[in-house]
Amino acid sequence: MEPISLSGKVAIIAGASRGMGREIAIAYAAAGAKGVTVTSAPANDEARDAIEAELAETVAAIDAAGGAGTGLGLVAEATDWADCQMVVARTLEAFGALHVLFHNAGKSQRYHGDRDIPFWETEPEGWRDVITTNVVGPYMMAKAAIPKMLEGGWGRIMVTNKNADSQHEKFAGAYGPSKAAVEAQVLSWAEETAGTGVTVNCLGPGGAVNTRFGRGEIRDRGLDADVMNKMALWLASEESGDYNGCRFTGKYWDDSLPNAEAAEKCRDAPLFPVPCSKPTKLDRAWRDSERAVAGTQTEG
Repeated sequence: MEPISLSGKVAIIAGASRGMGREIAIAYAAAGAKGVTVTSAPANDEARDAIEAELAETVAAIDAAGGAGTGLGLVAEATDWADCQMVVARTLEAFGALHVLFHNAGKSQRYHGDRDIPFWETEPEGWRDVITTNVVGPYMMAKAAIPKMLEGGWGRIMVTNKNADSQHEKFAGAYGPSKAAVEAQVLSWAEETAGTGVTVNCLGPGGAVNTRFGRGEIRDRGLDADVMNKMALWLASEESGDYNGCRFTGKYWDDSLPNAEAAEKCRDAPLFPVPCSKPTKLDRAWRDSERAVAGTQTEG
């Protein structure tokens, strides 16, 4: 892998007090980012002081990787417009710019009932909470962040997705369909930002990850929490400007390849068909990936 520089870049990573978001934040700092803001908010089964402690530890790790003052931790709810505005304002106050938003905040199906139960047995309020967090949250944070990126003529927005073949599996509850909605949002936003210097893409790990996200505990049966780091670095960098509206899977990154080839190996098949009502501006988003041609498109 060729070194990827984020020198001078300022990033916000929503949902980054632990797990994949935390690992990406540290990787951004190590790659030379000028500032990395990490956010998190307590779910209904968590305490605020525990989240604050996690954020403080993550900021310490960011500072260790990038130098004192590189990290900023904020308790913020991604579905709260005032909180999203506050995160952007505090980031600009601390670091003077904003170039990257990685939206990793989300909730799994465990918040609306036991795993592997049919939709008619799920808890309505929990189901609504998952949909709101996973669909409205990325919209709120992107809405707050993008004006500064457009002003500067450069930006990178990424949202965590999940495997295409598991978005509609049985017992996916609100989680799978919410991620399908996110992917449709990302394509729509990418069409709107085409030509502005701001790109919008999806990135997923490629399977279950050893974090507390899915079941509330680490089970050590999945991918490492840093599985998206290299792809997340590339997407946040100057190197990725030709990719907009695309979907990627982190686990396919191959260090033996040049960065552009490794990124292309991670690119997934399109989830939706080419729009028929209007011309599309997204060249690569509708182009089959090498894995799709090889018959492994369901891994995305």
